[in-house]
Amino acid sequence: MKKLMMATAALALTAGTAYAGGHGKEVKLGVLLGYTGPIESLTPAMAAAAEMAMEEVTKSGKLLDSATVTPVRADTGCIDNGLAVANGEKLIAEGVNGIIGGDCSGVTGAILQNVAIPNGMVMVSPSATSPGLTTMEDNGLFFRTSPSDAREGEVMAMVLQERGVKEIALTYTNNDYGKGLADAIQTSFEKVGGKISIVAAHEDGKGDYSAEVASLASAGGDILVVAGYLDQGGLGIIQSSLDSGAFDTFGLPGGMIGDSLPKNVG
Repeated sequence: MKKLMMATAALALTAGTAYAGGHGKEVKLGVLLGYTGPIESLTPAMAAAAEMAMEEVTKSGKLLDSATVTPVRADTGCIDNGLAVANGEKLIAEGVNGIIGGDCSGVTGAILQNVAIPNGMVMVSPSATSPGLTTMEDNGLFFRTSPSDAREGEVMAMVLQERGVKEIALTYTNNDYGKGLADAIQTSFEKVGGKISIVAAHEDGKGDYSAEVASLASAGGDILVVAGYLDQGGLGIIQSSLDSGAFDTFGLPGGMIGDSLPKNVG
């Protein structure tokens, strides 16, 4: 919680240090998010929010004697560590004074270890929620403004319990984010007396999820909880479930919440 509340202060400190170090009246902040990939429909709003704050700060004239805060966008692909690290290094070369990002948990850890720590660069993620990031060595450089999936699992269990759900089938995207979130949901739901019929990973980028859905349906459950990405495998799992009649009610944690999902489900 302390790190959550200090995120804004961290960027301000970075900007102040950079300004004092001779960067004139411009403070450059990298906006390193997944403009392509499995959450690409969510990223524009995240980037726009960060850039709106920069614009407001610049117009106020109250930051560092009327400094101009300038955004520099770069892509992580959400799940592409190589792309994320390469673009993080590019931002460093372009002289950014802080990084807003990454977005998805795996690439965020990669950027932290391979870019931020070696360069002493503060980074603040708006959406990386893996519990593993809480204990990852960061030299005091990493902050995030969203709670850990450990908490999201507790909230998910409370919601399911309040809605009278007794048993769930659970599928997750096969990466650090998905596994951590699925573990948190399972632990929390079982703690309040819920049952898990099956926990199964799914891969992103497939054209057909009928086999995965068949396994989930065979195990049964009152609803299907999909801990995935709304623009990739999570969407495919839901579409296949609806097409086959396997499930018609779903529990959706953070990575599945966005306007594109109802629009894209046929």
